[in-house]
Amino acid sequence: MKNKKIVYPAVLSDEYNENGEYTVTFPDVPAAISQGFGLADALINGGEALGLALYDEKEIPEPTDIEEVKKNNPKAIVNYIAVDMNDIKKRVVLPTVKKNTTLPGELAKRAEEAGINFSQTLREALEEKINTNH
Repeated sequence: MKNKKIVYPAVLSDEYNENGEYTVTFPDVPAAISQGFGLADALINGGEALGLALYDEKEIPEPTDIEEVKKNNPKAIVNYIAVDMNDIKKRVVLPTVKKNTTLPGELAKRAEEAGINFSQTLREALEEKINTNH
């Protein structure tokens, strides 16, 4: 996802909340739901929820026209929320997994003598191979 910034219309509703509390939903991304105390908090939290909901998606849905969203939500505040998916990607911490691998004994011996970190080398090689294939 290179230089990927996305913008979606968000619905900020205080209809069923305490005074000053907003629920944030996105008609095009039902999994993105958040809330906030005050508009600023709701907008920030909504952006984070949107980014996390779309993080693993291969295809990003087309945003609905904001006027249509306003028409369908006359009692709510409808506003665009933007999110930089590259920022989300940097903030998401994925768990590491342990993988066993087999390699020639002589190569392993030379690598150990050279003080090479096997995990780091494998990770770097995989990242390079994946990036050159895309």
